[in-house]
This record gives sequence, structure tokens and C-alpha cells, in this order.
Amino acid sequence: MQTADWYAVAKALHLIGMVSWMAGIFYLVRVMVYHAQSKDQTPDSRQLLHGQFTGMEWKAYKVIIQPAVVITWVFGSMMLAIQPAWLQQPWIHLKLTFLLALTVYTHGLSGHIRKLESGTSNRSHLFFRAWNEVPTIAMVGIIFLAVFKDRINFFILFTGLLLFIGLISWGIWKANKR
Repeated sequence: MQTADWYAVAKALHLIGMVSWMAGIFYLVRVMVYHAQSKDQTPDSRQLLHGQFTGMEWKAYKVIIQPAVVITWVFGSMMLAIQPAWLQQPWIHLKLTFLLALTVYTHGLSGHIRKLESGTSNRSHLFFRAWNEVPTIAMVGIIFLAVFKDRINFFILFTGLLLFIGLISWGIWKANKR
């Protein structure tokens, strides 16, 4: 295989990892929303749901998300190894910053699972609904940076992200006002 072919394989696997990672996060945090809401159930229902939700959360984290994070990083690194000149460009530094923040966010989800599992979480379903939007913001920044690369206008990117955050915040406020 030629270098271009290896790059295409790495890019495809990187994208598959990223899509799986995002799908896993969205699913996991949605289950956390339901888990937090289950506190309002009767004790018998709450106990049954607690075990069910905890199992679903850990499976999503360990079976979907953790492998997807590894796949995304490994094949993204492979792309950088094939295109090392990108490491000299500001867009990749910002993309890697977003990616690092998303990785920290993802790792932090295991702490929320542990607290929900032990019954010590004081987070409401509203917190988890809002928390579920954080990776969307990172994903938007990452995708625009990956598509536009060195043609990106950072002012427009940040202005767009701020407007997007405002729109998401308004949507969360509006949905929870009911």
C-alpha cells in the first residue's frame, strides 16, 4: 500500500472511532439523565432501575466509549505521523486542545457513574441534560478545524461557537422551563 492509502485507512478508522465515541457519550449521558430522574420513584422501582441504569452506564463506558477513544487517538496519531507538517500549523494545536478536553470530559464521566452507582451523586437530571451538550460544542469545533485546516478564521470559529453555546443554553433553559 502507498502512503496515501495508509492515510485514507487511518482517516476512515479515525472517523469511525470519533462517531462511535460521540454516540457512546450521548447514549451514556442520556442514561444518566434517566438514572438521576429515578430518584423520584418508589423505593422498589428505584432499586430495580438503579441496578439496570448502572449496568447500562458501565457497559456504554467500557464497551463503546473507551475503545472508541483509543481508536480515535491511535488513528489520529497515525494521520499525524503520515502528515507531520500539520504539527506546525495552529489549527491542529486547537483541534488537539479540543480533543484533549473531550478526553478529560470522557474520563470524568466514570466519576459520575461511580457516584450514581453509590447513590452519592447530588446531580439532577437537568445537570446531565446540560452536561450532554458539552461534547457537541467540542465536536463542532473539531469538525470545523478538521475541514478548514489552515483556511480557518479563528475569530469566526470562536464567534460561531459562542453563538452556538448561546443557542444551546437557550434551548436547555426553554426545555426545562416547562
